[in-house]
Amino acid sequence: MTSARVTGVSRDDRHRFSKQPEDSITLVAGLGVEGDAHFGATVQHLSRVRRDPTQPNLRQVHLIHSELFDEVTADVEPGQLGENLTIAGVDLLGLPRGTRLRVGEDAVIELTGLRNPCVQIDRFRPGLLKEVVGTDEHGDVVRKAGVMGVVVAGGVVKPGDRIEVSLPTGPFEVLAPV
Repeated sequence: MTSARVTGVSRDDRHRFSKQPEDSITLVAGLGVEGDAHFGATVQHLSRVRRDPTQPNLRQVHLIHSELFDEVTADVEPGQLGENLTIAGVDLLGLPRGTRLRVGEDAVIELTGLRNPCVQIDRFRPGLLKEVVGTDEHGDVVRKAGVMGVVVAGGVVKPGDRIEVSLPTGPFEVLAPV
């Protein structure tokens, strides 16, 4: 996939919906995005911390495919939906759990599951939740607001970095919300 690349990187040291665009971010193995509110080996998402703060952090990095911005009616820029990496040229939602993405020279992210979007998306842009969560022809819920992952190998990531996709050995497990 030579066309797979990073189109934006973002982080925020506070638990806000949108993240601030950066020139680069640093991924740290086992912890996530340095300087981001979700950085840590154990769960950092506030509602999950309240339930059980000892859970492993399967949501260290949030990735969204930039093609989603073309699908929705709202004007959305990288980082505004809370993602750390905005990427183009990869069918993130179609990849199986355990897929590894080599980003730039050194960083490797392993996909753990789907982002389960909530009402905060409608607070950001009214009506957007219906555009990123729907149902398919079988009545199954379809979530399009990105995927979550953990950092396997750290490194600096910046817009323009290439992405290489490595699928896990089968059988493949479909991504589910984490």
